[in-house]
Amino acid sequence: MLDFVQLEADLDQEERMIRDTAREFVEEHVKPDVGEHFENGTFPKELIPKMGEMGFYAPNLEGYGSPNVSETAYGLLMQELEAGDSGLRSMASVQGALVMYPIHAYGSEEQKDEWLPEMGTGETIGCFGLTEPEHGSNPTAMETYAERDDDGYVLNGSKTWITNSPIADVAIVWARDRSADDDPVRGFLVETDRDGVSTNKITEKLSLRASITGEIGLNNVRVPEENVLPGVSGMKGPLSCLTQARYGIAWGAVGAARDCFEEARQYANDRDQFGGPISRFQLQQRKLAEMGTQITLAQLLAYRLAELKERGEMRPQHVSMAKRNNVRMARNQSRIAREMLGGNGITTDYSPMRHMANLETVYTYEGTHDIHTLVLGEEFTGIPAYE
Repeated sequence: MLDFVQLEADLDQEERMIRDTAREFVEEHVKPDVGEHFENGTFPKELIPKMGEMGFYAPNLEGYGSPNVSETAYGLLMQELEAGDSGLRSMASVQGALVMYPIHAYGSEEQKDEWLPEMGTGETIGCFGLTEPEHGSNPTAMETYAERDDDGYVLNGSKTWITNSPIADVAIVWARDRSADDDPVRGFLVETDRDGVSTNKITEKLSLRASITGEIGLNNVRVPEENVLPGVSGMKGPLSCLTQARYGIAWGAVGAARDCFEEARQYANDRDQFGGPISRFQLQQRKLAEMGTQITLAQLLAYRLAELKERGEMRPQHVSMAKRNNVRMARNQSRIAREMLGGNGITTDYSPMRHMANLETVYTYEGTHDIHTLVLGEEFTGIPAYE
């Protein structure tokens, strides 16, 4: 596997084990069938408990069954899962970074004890409800609201583009608390079997097809007071979760790009034209040289991000740069890899075009490429262009 500047030589034993375990899992359980799942628009749900057994959900958290592995180990896990398919990494990322993380960071002890162990094993599935039909890049304008009643809250509103929602047991829903003076955003644990909750599946996607995407409808949904996340109020709650998830995406995109590179390199060595392998031609070597260079630069950024995160020095703007750069890189290089495969590259027998389609979604979700550009623009100029 591509590791040109030998970054993996510095991994410790646990990090190597997690990398190898995830890589073997993907080779054995994901790659043989993922093309068919992509074509059929299905997610391999049988892998959910297997991923739990392997410890793939939020292993970088501490306690409640989570082993508190290093941030590099967690990044390597996301990298290997996305080398299989972005849908697989998305499932694990949502479960861990967007649902388990906020419960761990902001939940009560009772909430942690109730939800985290079973979510860690995959027995319970969660989803994260922030994006709304009319509010994507500007979640602060959300319209979903909660109003206090005698024994808790009543929630109304709708969320969309929610990974896992049709199969989720619980949703973390971010809503404005109209009972407070300044309408603060609060997080609510909403079991999906409550009256008034709907989780319709979104179909006919042309990207991220091996992933379950849906909506969350809330029609006078009653939740008790103990379902409110007590440790956070305001947009810090959902935005801090997104920072965790975007960190995983920055690593995951490298995995998708690396898989495209390896597929293209192998094909170029095996494909005979004009009396020999096409890898002997300068044009093909130039493509491989550029792909290898861009992937290596993205790896360096991901590893540095892990170091900053481990030291507690990583800022959201750092993550914006890594997510923006690495996903753009992966999207561009997947196209070059598909090109090298010629006509064969448009089939599900090869991964680059599937990755290329998936990366259109990754380029857009968890902060669009343009929004992360403006985040960095504000960081470098001090002027917020989106206000």
